[in-house]
Amino acid sequence: MLQIFHVLFFQPILNLLVFLYSTISFEDLGIAIILLTIIIKAILFPLSQKSIKVQKSMQEIQPEIEEIKKKHKDNKEEQGKALMQLYKERKVNPFSSCLPLLIQLPFLIAVFRVFRSGVDENLDLVYPFLSNFQPESINYIAFGFLNLEAPNIVIAVLAGGAQFWQAKMMLNKKKKAKEKTENKTEGMAEIMSKQMLYFMPVITIVIGSQLPGGLTLYWLIVTLLTGLQQVYVFKKNNKQEEVTRV
Repeated sequence: MLQIFHVLFFQPILNLLVFLYSTISFEDLGIAIILLTIIIKAILFPLSQKSIKVQKSMQEIQPEIEEIKKKHKDNKEEQGKALMQLYKERKVNPFSSCLPLLIQLPFLIAVFRVFRSGVDENLDLVYPFLSNFQPESINYIAFGFLNLEAPNIVIAVLAGGAQFWQAKMMLNKKKKAKEKTENKTEGMAEIMSKQMLYFMPVITIVIGSQLPGGLTLYWLIVTLLTGLQQVYVFKKNNKQEEVTRV
């Protein structure tokens, strides 16, 4: 299993990073990481798009979910049937948002291993047909001043801030959806969402401040791109809703 992961994820990502570093990034590791992140995000774009849409749909029907849970709180079987019926009517699969996240996980682990073990230490894994682009060594100083080999608290804080912005955007959408209904009960899911709004950025900062700066930079760019993708999805859906109302 480990060998399959090595061949399908670790080595391709390492080679892509080395190629980007030696060519269009002008041997700047920071630029190479940003380009690598954009490429990976583009590959996973359709899956991320689906995940965001499902999350938005789940938030829109959250008041109805809370109402069903309240109505059938003493009968779990009826509660389950009512929820399944609601999902069917609204054409929402609550589990489909998890799949894109699971698929993205191997990419994150592969990037983590690339930086954890050191790019320099794995240059012997560069594909033969890319040997002309293989550098003698990797310069970990990005943009002329940023050491991406060592942990960097500034990048970690920025990643935490991006995490907060992304989660806040989702929570605001959820509040707007709730305002359209008469249900004013704050359910457990909403309470947890509010807690996670602050908890996840803190965790991101704590963990990110202990990881190599290159990996934290990757996580920062991923979060920013995901946030921008959310903006795109929300604006697109809002335009479609306006057209439908007209």
